[in-house]
Amino acid sequence: MLPIIFVMPIIQILVLSYAATFEVKNIRIGFIDNDKSVDSRDFINRFNASSLFILTDLFQNSDQAIIAIQKGKIDVFIEIPVDFEKKMIQDEHVNLSVQIDAINGSAAGVINGYVGQIVKIFGDDIRKNISTHYVVNSNLKRFEIVPSYWYNPELDYKIFMVPGIIVILVTMISFFLSGMNIVREKEIGTLEQINVTPIKKHQFIIGKLLPFWILALFILFFAMNIGRILFHVPILGNPFLILSFASIYILVFLGMGFFISNFTDTQQQAMFIAWFFVVIFILMGGLFTPIESMPIWAQRLTEFNPVKYFIEVIRMVMLKGSDFSDVKLQFLKISIYALVMNGLAVWSYKKTN
Repeated sequence: MLPIIFVMPIIQILVLSYAATFEVKNIRIGFIDNDKSVDSRDFINRFNASSLFILTDLFQNSDQAIIAIQKGKIDVFIEIPVDFEKKMIQDEHVNLSVQIDAINGSAAGVINGYVGQIVKIFGDDIRKNISTHYVVNSNLKRFEIVPSYWYNPELDYKIFMVPGIIVILVTMISFFLSGMNIVREKEIGTLEQINVTPIKKHQFIIGKLLPFWILALFILFFAMNIGRILFHVPILGNPFLILSFASIYILVFLGMGFFISNFTDTQQQAMFIAWFFVVIFILMGGLFTPIESMPIWAQRLTEFNPVKYFIEVIRMVMLKGSDFSDVKLQFLKISIYALVMNGLAVWSYKKTN
C-alpha cells in the first residue's frame, strides 16, 4: 500500500504527462524525385528542415520505397512527378503521391496533416515568387486565415492531458486503496473481530474510508500544484470548486471499492475486479478518445461513467475558468452516483453482532 500511496502518484503525473501525447515526431520520410529540379530539391529540403521529419533516403523508384515501408524503415514516402517544376511555374495542377504506413491510424492521420501543411506552404511560396517575377501591376488580393486557439494558444498537449491524468490518479488511489484495505482485514482476520463489536455499520465504513478520502484530496492538491509548477497548466477557475467536486467524486470510488471488497476474499481478487472497471472507465472517459467521436451507444454508456464527469469539470474549471453554474449538472449526477454506490456498500456489508 505504501508504494501505491507515495510512489505511484509521482511516477504517474511525471511520466504520463510526457508519454501520453498526441504529437507525432521523428517521422521517417523518403522521396522519389522524378523531376530532379531546383524546386523539387527545395520541396524535399522543406521536410528535411522540419523538426518533425527525418529524411531517411531518396529512392530511385516506387518499388524500393514500398519495400522500405513494408520493412518498417520509413513511415511515409512522397513521389514527385516529372515536370514538377514546370507545372508549378505554369500554375498547373500537380499530383503528388503520398503513401503512409497506416498501421497506427491516428498517427497516419496526423502525418497526413503535417505533409499537407508543408505542401500548402510550399505552394503558396511558389505562387508568391511567380507573382513577384512575372505579374506586373497585379491587383490580386489574397485572403489570409489567422487562427485563434482559445484556452490553449500554443496547442501544448500537456495543457490538455495533465488535468485528465490527475483525474485518473485520484481515481486509482481511492478505488484500489479502499478495496485492498478492507480485503486485507479479511485476510488477516481482524474484520471478524470488528464485526463482533458494538460499532455500527455506517460508523465502521466511515472510519475505514475517511482516511483514504483525505489522502485522495491531498494527492489531488499535490498533483494540481505539480501540473501548475512543472507543466505550466493554468488554473483559471476557483480551485475550491474542483476540490468540492472531487470530495463527492472520491466518495463514488471509495464506495465502489468497499462494495467490491464485500464480495471478494483476497487482495488479488479485489485488484483484478477493480482494474477491470478502471480500464473501462478510463478508455470511455474522454481522456484519450473524444466522447463525441464514439458510437451513439458508447456515448450513452458514458453517462454512467463518473470519470467522464470529473474530466469535464477539471478541464472546464482549470482551462476555461468555469464557475458552479457551468458544472452544476455534473455536480448533480456525481452526487446521485455517490449516494447509490455508498448505499450499496452499506447494504452489502454483512455485520454479525
